[in-house]
Amino acid sequence: MESRVELFAAIRRDARVEELSIRELAKRHGVHRRTVRQALASAMPPARKTPTRSSPRLDPFKDAIDDMLRADLDAPRKQRHTATRILARLIDEHAATGLSYSTVRDYVRVRRAQIDLEGGRRVEEAAFVPQIHEPGEEAEVDFGEVWVVINGVKTKCQMFIYRLSYSGKAIHRVYPTCAQEAFLEGHIDAFETLGGIPTRHIRYDNLTSAVLAVLHGGDRRRKENDRWVLFKSHYGFDSFYCQPGIAGAHEKGGVEGEVGWFRRNHLTPMPEVESLEELNEKIRAWEAADDSRRITGKLNTIGTDYQAEQNMLSPLPVDRFDPGLVLHPRVDRSAMITVRMMKYSVPAHLIGRTVRVSLRASHLIVFEGHTTVATHPRVASRGGHVVNLDHYLEVLKHKPGALPGSTALAAARAAGTFTAAHDAFWAASRKVNGDAEGTRELIDVLLLHRSLPAEAVAAGITAALTVGAVTAEVVAVEARRHAATLDSAAAGEGGASSDRHPAAQGDVGEHRVVSLTQRRLTDPAAVIAGLPADTRPLPSVAAYDELLPRRAAAATSTADLTKASTS
Repeated sequence: MESRVELFAAIRRDARVEELSIRELAKRHGVHRRTVRQALASAMPPARKTPTRSSPRLDPFKDAIDDMLRADLDAPRKQRHTATRILARLIDEHAATGLSYSTVRDYVRVRRAQIDLEGGRRVEEAAFVPQIHEPGEEAEVDFGEVWVVINGVKTKCQMFIYRLSYSGKAIHRVYPTCAQEAFLEGHIDAFETLGGIPTRHIRYDNLTSAVLAVLHGGDRRRKENDRWVLFKSHYGFDSFYCQPGIAGAHEKGGVEGEVGWFRRNHLTPMPEVESLEELNEKIRAWEAADDSRRITGKLNTIGTDYQAEQNMLSPLPVDRFDPGLVLHPRVDRSAMITVRMMKYSVPAHLIGRTVRVSLRASHLIVFEGHTTVATHPRVASRGGHVVNLDHYLEVLKHKPGALPGSTALAAARAAGTFTAAHDAFWAASRKVNGDAEGTRELIDVLLLHRSLPAEAVAAGITAALTVGAVTAEVVAVEARRHAATLDSAAAGEGGASSDRHPAAQGDVGEHRVVSLTQRRLTDPAAVIAGLPADTRPLPSVAAYDELLPRRAAAATSTADLTKASTS
């Protein structure tokens, strides 16, 4: 199909070459004489006029629709009129039965934008003024949502991002939440990793971890959280808060873009890790590799600009700020405390008491007075729990039957702290000592983990099983010997411990343990652990029997003398 530009060109060519009249040109090209005159006047066809479409059915109701839209200027965001609601009101209040939804929708879409602009709610065109950032002066902070597969479970986490405005050097840390403890801990990690603090300010949006309320009045005043004010005072920096909502996103556009770039390039597909600590270690390696990246519009790489900026940062204070949030939960009858809807175990002797908790971004610490009694990783999923078998050992010593089906034992098996060696010792001990006493022996072995390394206790269990002496005393002796051997090797002494039996000095791996208790509980005819046969004769009391007549005779003589003296 011939375009209007080609049509105008053909008309102008025929008029120039053949010198045809306007009537003849119009007849040849099948157009109106007005079109011929336009072609002869200009090679560019005039723009087509868009016809103004009238809405005779809608016209009587336009004022009513405008009133509804103007009322929305002061209404809450989630309670403003939709096109559906406007049509319903027109039908109910104005008997507008002849209107269609599409007619109302198209008018509302255009008119709402115009009324918002008139009311000052919407800016017609946003104008941006390019800014420069001096080295060491500014940084930007934000949180971004990320999904991580932790131990096979898809979990929503929060990524803290701190970005230097001049070089673009950024620190990323993934935490279970974006609560204030994660906010503060992310700052501390960033300050210490980068080796300094910006001299001018750090830009933020209105995070609840820092801002309690936005104070209106034409400026950027905020009501800040007291702990956040204390943190800023400790590290000596100022905060700059962006405009609320989407209008202020461009004021920290560097970190906004960093969130998406890092998530697309390093966290896609979703990383699969055992813990957030493992993920954050990987992130540190990615950050180091990103130093060779060049940001669009810059001449140097991130690493080069950061080297120039690092010396411009303010030094860190001598003391490190404690980012933990202090809480005081009460220990329930299951020796558990509830912190932010998650449950954590504590030693059973604290049941019914109130403890002090320091809640950190990735873990929490439980104190009894000034003594640390428990440290747990922070649970990422709501309603989760962390149970430590060690916290229940004293209770299980009195209730051994509760151990097999306990949540603490299942958690210890899942974590790998209750090993196959423990299970083997437990089975052997129950076979010899019975269920209750055998379980108590196992609990005594588990108590050894409080004072000895896990490797030493495992070696003690292996030695006891090898010789068939499944008692906690034997495990303790061999575990201490193994620990002493490890200490000697670590100190460079080598060899076996000096308190070990000389027969075993030649081969540290050979265990010559003899349990007299075990011998007494088993068949006397069996040869236990290489114990030599007892060839000694049975003991005799014949020599003592010879003394009995002499004692009887002496007693008779004494009685006769007493009788004679009294008579």
